[in-house]
Amino acid sequence: MKKIASLLLMALFAGAITLGAYKLFFEKTDYQLVSTDDKMPVFTTSNTPTSNKGSGINEVDFTIAAENTVNAVVHVKNVTMSSGSGSLWDFFYGTERNQQPQVGTGSGVIISPDGYIVTNNHVIAKAKEVKVTLNNNKTYDAEIIGADQNTDIALIKIEAETGLPYLAFGDSDNAKIGEWVLAVGNPFNLTSTVTAGIVSAKARDLGRRQSFIQTDAAVNPGNSGGALVNTNGDLIGINTAITSQTGSYVGYSFAVPSNIAKKVVEDIMEYGNVQNGILGINTIPVNTPYAVEKGVNEIDGVYIDNVVEDSGAAEAGLQSGDIIRQIDDVKVRRFADLTGYISSKRPGDEVQVKVKREGDLLTIPVMLKARQSLVVPVMGLEVKNLSKDDQKTYKTKKGVKITGVPETYRGYGLQGKIIVAVDDKEVKDIQDARRLFGEISRYGKTSITMLNEDGERERLIFQ
Repeated sequence: MKKIASLLLMALFAGAITLGAYKLFFEKTDYQLVSTDDKMPVFTTSNTPTSNKGSGINEVDFTIAAENTVNAVVHVKNVTMSSGSGSLWDFFYGTERNQQPQVGTGSGVIISPDGYIVTNNHVIAKAKEVKVTLNNNKTYDAEIIGADQNTDIALIKIEAETGLPYLAFGDSDNAKIGEWVLAVGNPFNLTSTVTAGIVSAKARDLGRRQSFIQTDAAVNPGNSGGALVNTNGDLIGINTAITSQTGSYVGYSFAVPSNIAKKVVEDIMEYGNVQNGILGINTIPVNTPYAVEKGVNEIDGVYIDNVVEDSGAAEAGLQSGDIIRQIDDVKVRRFADLTGYISSKRPGDEVQVKVKREGDLLTIPVMLKARQSLVVPVMGLEVKNLSKDDQKTYKTKKGVKITGVPETYRGYGLQGKIIVAVDDKEVKDIQDARRLFGEISRYGKTSITMLNEDGERERLIFQ
């Protein structure tokens, strides 16, 4: 009996050892920890390693760039004269009696220690008097050196007793989307205001056939002409515009790229006006029926619809149907990419244009030329300088050829004729044409002297 009991005890003991060994070495455990913390669980949604530096915002130091910039940004005040009150007295006796001074304000950036300042054209336009106040509250009278309405850039100068703090132009082509930037200016007459944001987009076209840097740094009235700088303190743009129904900042603003502003300033200082180099092509605006019909509404690049006669593009061999994909080192995805880069060049500069032609990529050197055509003010005629063939055909070396006529004047037989005088003032080239047509009064008579292909003079008078 004792033997049976001992065997049973040994069997139970052996079973316990076997079960314990199985539990210990073979069975998978599945523990769940229960705590009193009722927060939502956090899960990793990506296997991509995250930065051990955190969000990155605290890594950027704006203080040095801001300190260097505020002393080089000035407050610009311009004084213009109002055009009168519109009273019955003004109607009969003119408005000179009631003209009142009006003060406008903006910003400017000192770009040299001897007092040259870049600002916006619209800040100093029509000004009778311009005053500049530095960050140390000293005020100076400023001289307008020159301005360019197309790029909205102007150059003014003050005479200071000592060298001034200034900003050097940076390379706006190197600015990257997402890069931190500072906008420095004088919004609402609040001097030396610094706001921060990022580059939201580059080569933004606002319908002006020009390229802008878009940023979300706060810019308001009074910021115009101020500095857009990166965290190194490099001047990469001149703050110019906001798009807003209220007239105040609503989330994005625009700056003229520094490469364009620098080129305009250098042209004004060296030549007295802006030297515009053009490629010499016509393109098709996107989102138009013609673009859809041609199948170029969604292409990646700029489609060449036709090449302008006697232009650099024509001499280099660019063709209708080519798609421009790159110019020098700048990728071209839309028209603003192309115009933004060309705006920083002058006549005589050579650029390397990469085009797609029938499936092949070709790189073609093109020498930029001065603009040979334009649309004159008031009447809206499109005119161009005379080519050598034109000079032989019409037997003249002066004048401009009419190449486009608006609907209003199509019944006058103007197409293809040579304008040699406007109101008896000689027209030698398109610059003369632009100036003389700009002087035309909408309420008076205008006489235009032209040549036809037989060399015969014609004179038309427009009311």
